[in-house]
Amino acid sequence: MQQYPHLFSPIQIGKTTVKNRIFMPPLSTNLADKGYVTDALIEHYSNRAKGGVGLIVTEVTTVEPVYTYLPGDMSIYNDTYIPGWKKLVDAVHRYDTIILSQLFHPAYMAFPLPGTPQLIAPSNVGPYYAKAAPRAVTVEELHTIVRQFGEAANRFQQAGGDGVEIQAAHAHGLLGGFLTPLYNKRTDEYGGDLDARLRLTLEVIAEVRKQCGEDFIIDVRISGDEYSDGGLTLNDMIYVSKQLEAAGVDFIHVSGGNTIKRGSSMPAPGTSPAPHAHAAQEIRSHLHIPVSTVARINEPWIAEELIANGKTDICMIGRPNLCDSEFANKAAAGRTDDIRPCIGCGRCLTGIMFGKPISCTVNPSVQSDTIPPADEKKKVLVIGGGPAGMEAAYVAKMRGHEVVLCEKEAELGGLLRLAAVPIGKQELCKVIKYMAGRLRQAGVEVRFNCEVTPAMLSSDFSDYQAICTTGAKPKQIEAFACFKQTMTADDILSGKGFPGRKVVILGGGSVGCETADYLAPLIDDRFPANREVTVIEMTDTLMAGEGGPAKSALTQRLMRKGVNLVLNGIVTNVDETTITYQKDGVEHTIFDADTLVFAVGYTPVPVIHEKAVLIGDCDKVGNLKDAITGAYTAVKNL
Repeated sequence: MQQYPHLFSPIQIGKTTVKNRIFMPPLSTNLADKGYVTDALIEHYSNRAKGGVGLIVTEVTTVEPVYTYLPGDMSIYNDTYIPGWKKLVDAVHRYDTIILSQLFHPAYMAFPLPGTPQLIAPSNVGPYYAKAAPRAVTVEELHTIVRQFGEAANRFQQAGGDGVEIQAAHAHGLLGGFLTPLYNKRTDEYGGDLDARLRLTLEVIAEVRKQCGEDFIIDVRISGDEYSDGGLTLNDMIYVSKQLEAAGVDFIHVSGGNTIKRGSSMPAPGTSPAPHAHAAQEIRSHLHIPVSTVARINEPWIAEELIANGKTDICMIGRPNLCDSEFANKAAAGRTDDIRPCIGCGRCLTGIMFGKPISCTVNPSVQSDTIPPADEKKKVLVIGGGPAGMEAAYVAKMRGHEVVLCEKEAELGGLLRLAAVPIGKQELCKVIKYMAGRLRQAGVEVRFNCEVTPAMLSSDFSDYQAICTTGAKPKQIEAFACFKQTMTADDILSGKGFPGRKVVILGGGSVGCETADYLAPLIDDRFPANREVTVIEMTDTLMAGEGGPAKSALTQRLMRKGVNLVLNGIVTNVDETTITYQKDGVEHTIFDADTLVFAVGYTPVPVIHEKAVLIGDCDKVGNLKDAITGAYTAVKNL
């Protein structure tokens, strides 16, 4: 608290005092059961309360039974939900944490469960990914929905809840859709000018206040700026915020962007911290109630600076609290090096649309940090000090085993050290540093420059349970190795290879695209020293299997930089000086390339001990999340 005095000072929200300025914004978990609170949800939120968060806003909570946002999201549209909510509220209150429920009507963003009627919207304008046009909701239906918001808030109050958040941001759901001109094309009392588009949100606020009284917290989540042509502007939202304050709202939750412009509301990893803070600061200067900002506030010092410098009153810190439920407590104690680093990858939410529960790349135990002790203590040898090896060694030590980790290089990290090299990937360095520091604190014996041989397994480690995490090595296409200069993407990222000025990269997966981004000039200004980079991908898409803002941001950067992206390109011939490929039945030959780079995948490193437990890429090549989660799961059950 001494290190971050502003962050850990109390704040008055309406008639309630919150113990600190770290609030947790809504993050869908898919842990509910047909909308009902589960034990997993109680554990999830109570862990964050126990971890020191001042106020929690739950995930989306639907207010009526017809439209579902996600199959595993929460609801409160009738009284049968109240007992479960009471258990959750009581569990959070046990740690002096305030809890709000985010009330929401998904409208045109509802999940298309079988039997769902035509989706409703402000107008017959649906989101860009819609499979069918929604219908315009009627005025009579709106009156019913307003009442349903008030009744839902009242049920949450009966359960002991402290207040509600009204979601009107991101052109998201019914209220967000009514507010934005991108979706609201109505000409009645709920459309046209800004006052009319805001009317539905103001009616919901009035109904909640009517049913719940003056002591009940109401906050509204808005986009301070949609950053989109035809969308809401900062000037619009200053005016909107003034109207919300006049309507009796207790604080404003300022986010930004929308669901249409990918990466604007959920920014990509490696981008600037607190991208919406400028809007929060400007809105705050016109109000008398507190204002929060949100997005990519991954470290305590960032939050402290935002508050100390007058950018915001409150910091909504979501994914970092997901990544480490003790984020707030560790920050208060000055133990910032012990905070498990959130890298902003967004994989926590990538499975949500497919019915999977919330997860985390860096924290496989996102719902519970408990590691049970082993029934039988063993000697454990971990071969390889990449992320899988470091996770395996730590979990084994926490279970009470005697652990030795052998790494053939002079430092830990494995391929993760190379993955941190491209633009926007620097936060992976924090993961290596955190995992290595955790091993030191746990007392794991780490031997560097130690390549385990079969002889060592038969002698020094004959009575050890071997866990092999030796990773993978990059593939090369031998038939194309005749080109005058070839190297792998790993060679470039490790500094072992230095390409020329006209580079062709084979493979448009994540590694190939990130390497192209690394090699291409920061700006496409045709400067003579700039590299010319061509990526040839045999499929019709870049970075297959990836999605969300990270993929979008990288693709946009490659296009801005002038990288030549060849999709559906099949390389048919390579000789010493030329590279020939076919696209759409037409043959193209590159005559002036000086370097051919292989980014065509990885193959597991051969295993030296047939009885070893295989974890990570040496078992099956995957991503960072696969490596850490696989190691955690395997060793937790060892």
